[in-house]
Amino acid sequence: MIEIIPGILDQSFEKALEKVSLVRGLVEWLQIDILDNTLIKNTTYNDFTSYAPIAKEFNLEAHLMVSDPAKYVGPLVVAGFKRLIAQVEGNDIREFIHQARVFEVEVGVAIDSPSDIEMIEPYLGDVDCALVMMYRMGFSGQTFEPSNLEKIKRIKSEYPDLPVEVDGGTDSETAPLSIAAGATR
Repeated sequence: MIEIIPGILDQSFEKALEKVSLVRGLVEWLQIDILDNTLIKNTTYNDFTSYAPIAKEFNLEAHLMVSDPAKYVGPLVVAGFKRLIAQVEGNDIREFIHQARVFEVEVGVAIDSPSDIEMIEPYLGDVDCALVMMYRMGFSGQTFEPSNLEKIKRIKSEYPDLPVEVDGGTDSETAPLSIAAGATR
């Protein structure tokens, strides 16, 4: 089964709410991108308590594109987030995974488009999902990079039951390519 999870990367809560209204009643999960100008020079709206009412309507997933993802685990869980995914390019990913397990939420790791697949492999046996960026993390509207399909194939060949998400550049033409490679979200 393929699951559609719309992603929201916005600097204002008002713009995020506009996007939420577009998918209300159509999906069960929403992905909220979290950037704090540490791993990538970009920021998003990061008052997580604002998302608590949305967490009553949708299952919320946070995609942490930050240097220190572990410090966000507690505040995100308190706000109602049920799945947390951190970029392997961040610091102390093992601590992030540990903190998510302490709070009993789903945990995943993500890999950026230019990063080597070897960066994510040490964590795949310890997480609930993997996310493959189909272009460079941090900014919407870039072009889908087909070479990342090989990362999906490799993850699925080594961990066939692990859900694999794709993020970036997904549309009616690129989604079938990702699905054929093994993506399930």
